[in-house]
Amino acid sequence: MLINGIQIDDTFAEAFNMRGTRIIITAQNLIWAYHAANAMTGFAASVIGCGVEAGIERELSANETPDNRPGVSVLMFAMGSKVLMQQLETRMGQCILTCPTAAAFAGITSEDNISLGKHLRYFGDGYQTSKLINGIRYWRIPVMDGEFLTQETTGMVRAIGGGNFLILATSQPAALAAAETAVEAMKQVPNVIMPFPGGVVRSGSKVGSKYPKMFASTNDAFCPTLKGLVKTELSDEIESVMEIVIDGLTFEDIAESMRVGIQAICNLGVASGVGRISAGNYGGKLGPHLFKLHDILSEKTS
Repeated sequence: MLINGIQIDDTFAEAFNMRGTRIIITAQNLIWAYHAANAMTGFAASVIGCGVEAGIERELSANETPDNRPGVSVLMFAMGSKVLMQQLETRMGQCILTCPTAAAFAGITSEDNISLGKHLRYFGDGYQTSKLINGIRYWRIPVMDGEFLTQETTGMVRAIGGGNFLILATSQPAALAAAETAVEAMKQVPNVIMPFPGGVVRSGSKVGSKYPKMFASTNDAFCPTLKGLVKTELSDEIESVMEIVIDGLTFEDIAESMRVGIQAICNLGVASGVGRISAGNYGGKLGPHLFKLHDILSEKTS
């Protein structure tokens, strides 16, 4: 498949099951909402070392939030419910409770609920108060700038992590510029995040290593400096590869974000320095969700 001169490999991205949740963070203004959200989603690029993968989904206007203040929605994903619950409680206590004027609310409904402020209320040392509104419990915790308001729980749902595609370009600047274009387009798709810094990862990995204690190592087949040393996937003119990883609430959400991102790159054309779009997989042995590039693009691409 060729789109505007850019080759789309006949391959697939391989993704796996996760558990996910959404939190709505509000504050006196967007500046402080972002301070809280950025802190909460820090060190949350990969479950390999961070426990969770998290990111800001989108900005919210005052008429979209429970307390009619500006805010942002945050998505968090983990490999299991226990880890997600632990990480959410820790990040709530360290990053939202501590942030001036911030409040936190459930951003998703589900039969499975996990603690948002249920245990954090004990920080109030007995002075915390609760109120039940339309069957939803809220907690007011006294803090030095007034009160911290939080909903008791938020929903937890089954989700998917690890959707991805690779951008193969003639130079590092070209690969990064294309990745930035894709991420900006993908941010408009709801229910997904790109958890790595700026939405882009340069250190794509493969399963296993020659070192016994390492269960993942550099994806050498896509490393330009190793072309003469390994069985490479790169042609001579490819000098840089960037990867975009996507977590989402559903298969359709991730597929749409991939389509939007890849199409945004293809709109730049081959003159941008991008030669190919590929994807990372492990032969279908790691995860049950296969995002086939040609299937994703052929539906809405002429």
